[in-house]
Amino acid sequence: MFFFNRNQINNAVEEWRNMADAVLVDVREADEFKVGHIPGAINVPLSEIHTICIPKDKQVLVYCLRGTRSRQAVGKMKKMGYTKVKSIGGIVCYKGQIEK
Repeated sequence: MFFFNRNQINNAVEEWRNMADAVLVDVREADEFKVGHIPGAINVPLSEIHTICIPKDKQVLVYCLRGTRSRQAVGKMKKMGYTKVKSIGGIVCYKGQIEK
């Protein structure tokens, strides 16, 4: 089941490319990230989200495989004091270039 509009991640990545200093975070596990991720994304697995080292006032866009973990990560990050964090869904719907 998808909780997001299938184009959401594609639109959000386009917006991210035009944002100054925004950060794209993939919260899948390291082995999933290595198989393929959106170019320019950093990997901080959901299980390690408490270790994220991004300024709390930066714009942060978060994705995972289908959107569930990214929503969980956003909830945790908001509790940590992040103010500009947004879940953009899952890479399963992404139509752009994938980096390995």
